[in-house]
Amino acid sequence: MKFNRFGRNSAVRTALLAGAAAVTLPSAAVAQDQDVADSDEEMAVESDDQAMGNVIVVTATKREQTLQEVPVAVSVTSAETIERAQIRDISDLATVVPSLRVSQLQSAFATSYSIRGFGTDGNNIGLEPSVAMFVDGVYRSRAVSQISDLPDIQRVEVLRGPQSTLFGKNASAGVISIVTKEPEFEFGGMVEASYGNYDAKVVKGYVTGPITDSIAFSAGAGWNNRDGYLTNGFNGEDINDRNRWFTRGQLLFDNGGAFKARIIGDYDKIEERCCGVVNVRPSAEIGAIQLLGGQVNDFRNNPDGDVVFTDVDPINEIENYGISGHLDYEIGALTLTSITSYRETSLMADQDVDFTSLDAVTGANIGDAAIDTFTQELRISSDFDGPLNFLLGGYYFDETVDTSDQLVFGDGFRPYADLLLQGATEGTQNVNTLEATLSALNGTNYTGQFFAAGQGFFNNIVQDNEAYSIFGNVDFEIVDSLVLTLGANYTKDKKQIVTDSTSTDVFSNIDLVASGNRAIFAQGLATQVGTILGLGRPATQAEIGAFAGGNPAAFQQVSTGVQAFADANDTNPAVNPLLALTPFQFLPPLQNCPNAVETCSTNDDDWSWNVRLAYEISPTLNVYASWATGYKAPSFNLSRDSRPLPGDFAQLQAQGLAVTNLRPGTRFAEAENSEVYEIGIKGNWAYAGANLTVFQQTIDDFQANTFTGTSFILSNAGKQETFGIEFDGYVRPADSLTLNVAMTYLDPIYDSFENSPVGDLSGVQVAGVPELSAVFGATWDKEINDAGDRIILRGDFSYQSPVQVLNGLTNYIVVDPATGERDFGPARDAALPFTREVNSLNASLTYAFDMGLELTVWGRNLLDDRYISTIFPSVAQGQAISGYPNQPRTYGVAAKFKF
Repeated sequence: MKFNRFGRNSAVRTALLAGAAAVTLPSAAVAQDQDVADSDEEMAVESDDQAMGNVIVVTATKREQTLQEVPVAVSVTSAETIERAQIRDISDLATVVPSLRVSQLQSAFATSYSIRGFGTDGNNIGLEPSVAMFVDGVYRSRAVSQISDLPDIQRVEVLRGPQSTLFGKNASAGVISIVTKEPEFEFGGMVEASYGNYDAKVVKGYVTGPITDSIAFSAGAGWNNRDGYLTNGFNGEDINDRNRWFTRGQLLFDNGGAFKARIIGDYDKIEERCCGVVNVRPSAEIGAIQLLGGQVNDFRNNPDGDVVFTDVDPINEIENYGISGHLDYEIGALTLTSITSYRETSLMADQDVDFTSLDAVTGANIGDAAIDTFTQELRISSDFDGPLNFLLGGYYFDETVDTSDQLVFGDGFRPYADLLLQGATEGTQNVNTLEATLSALNGTNYTGQFFAAGQGFFNNIVQDNEAYSIFGNVDFEIVDSLVLTLGANYTKDKKQIVTDSTSTDVFSNIDLVASGNRAIFAQGLATQVGTILGLGRPATQAEIGAFAGGNPAAFQQVSTGVQAFADANDTNPAVNPLLALTPFQFLPPLQNCPNAVETCSTNDDDWSWNVRLAYEISPTLNVYASWATGYKAPSFNLSRDSRPLPGDFAQLQAQGLAVTNLRPGTRFAEAENSEVYEIGIKGNWAYAGANLTVFQQTIDDFQANTFTGTSFILSNAGKQETFGIEFDGYVRPADSLTLNVAMTYLDPIYDSFENSPVGDLSGVQVAGVPELSAVFGATWDKEINDAGDRIILRGDFSYQSPVQVLNGLTNYIVVDPATGERDFGPARDAALPFTREVNSLNASLTYAFDMGLELTVWGRNLLDDRYISTIFPSVAQGQAISGYPNQPRTYGVAAKFKF
């Protein structure tokens, strides 16, 4: 099958609409395949953790299956756990799932998920996550499309390891699947209000009930508002606040017959200031900022990081809305399922690029962006009585991304650049003299034009992405209780980008090689003519003119020789002193594409496989072994750092098409491919349960996005490998008391990453991934009187062992001015002292009246454990280092009424 063209009328969609996929199969092993893989199925979790363990009820086959019987590495968080732990969004979920890590960096958009240490960094809208997000079976192509408060949750599943054989797109590291409650034919609902420190206010409600005998509805809404836990010392505004709300409605048609339909519509909006940055290691450039009246947060004098300085509040405005239709039709032992969705996401993020109160550089890493996504999935499944069952499906994806970003110099940048320039040239140059020098060399008047306010970089990129996949699973019960599963997925992914960028930064548009060539020629000619004339000094322009007029042949010979020398040495830093000014060309032009060399399109495909053998030793003990591969499509660099790959750069130069000061970079990253070998054992007894997983997982060509202090470098890490052990279990020593523990051990290594931005990292441990993560929890749920009232006490402690947060800092790379050779050792050494350890304690106490009212006191991060989640090179501040502080202690009270 080939792409005829982009757009929602393509032949691909028509072809896929004839496909189908499966729901749950009858064997124990296969039932969980569908339970964890197809989050849109009509499944419910009875989350009475104290009485049942985690019991999954698969209503499509009218049979129960405990979580421990499932031959897949999956963590399920019930609605009850989410409520008791006061988990507000996916970021909070990481405190109860040790294999999951959620990071939020430059903006709300730059949210990223990682599972088992594998995940894609944010801040580039072209990067699709390695951890796929699904809500009721609908794929969310960017993390930003589901960072608001969790809707009416039934459960959240975190599937660990590659899941590409059953998921349509980009699940090379895992899947987060959010399943919401279906409408019910009995009237009910709940309302909840919470108040906490930082003036935190949360209000939400949910109502469901019948419209007719065969149609039910549900509607939910919520509002979350909180002051920021950081203060902008420049203007007194709160930073890292909360201001978000959502609404969601559903209709369910179910008359007990063969056909069932579920329509879901949702809308959510975020208007917040995120994310605050502190300076964790200052540099000499801070003196220049302060000299000009700017201020910088010095983390050494403000260890809680509760005051930051920025002249531009980091505004984030995000809107998400969409509609989806879920249709199921049973034909005997076969079930047809269709999921159709259309979603739109729009976002605007503005921030202070230099993270100081000096009016130096403003703009946005993401200025304005819109994402329009259409998806269609069709499936057919069997539910035969015999040993063989199957599923077959097709998935179609069509998306347009339109993103704009800009960086603009403020009034403070020219004087700041002037101080930096004087320091770099030991006082021999300032902005005024530099303008005069280059004006004379190039015959252009640059007076007052370098680093002027209003100059900057303005960028727009549009990406069209069309993809489809065909997938299937076959389950064969070899002998009683021994099931072999074979799965495959073929994915085709095609992308096309069109860029429109302009750099109005005058100095960044000056060719320092050509300017230096003229300077070398002028100086060489004056020196040679002065020597010939015996002046003992360089000749003046008048003397050179007189010599040329009187000795034309000799002058031509001298001129030719001097020009040859200039041509041979204009790229030599030891001869061309202007090259030392290259770091001051902050915003060089971008080569727009498509162009004569670059098509700026990808057309990629791949097969993913899964083989699993599961055996039920007894009704309470199961074992399995599996091998699986995963695939994530190529990603384009949709930012101001999108530059031709070295091979294309050379061709552009050879054909004379390269824009001024173009340098090679990364226009896109190749596809990444993952592979995992995994064995597991799961047990579930009357008062205890335990699961143990051992795995070896690798990702080839992992898509890495590294900040250098002035730009992002998108690159493929050759190979990242992780050996891991995961354990989770619970025990009920008494009917009212449940103790649980979940632990993850990871040993992540770069097998090969020779061309990382901080040098060869081959054999180096992957930074930011703790060796040991653990969650220890306890729940005491006790009925205290004849009325049926209960007291519920819940607590959990989340621990992550100390880990180096970054492999290296690019602003510490040492470059030999004569040879241009780069020494990466200092860059890696500078990052070594910065480590992160997590010790987070959360707890809640609830009095639950039998009539439906619940009163709760809760707290998160009660130990007020503070740390820097990650670090990066401070922008245009030499060897300064900045970082993002974590959230402090929060606590409050809540009241809920269920009816």
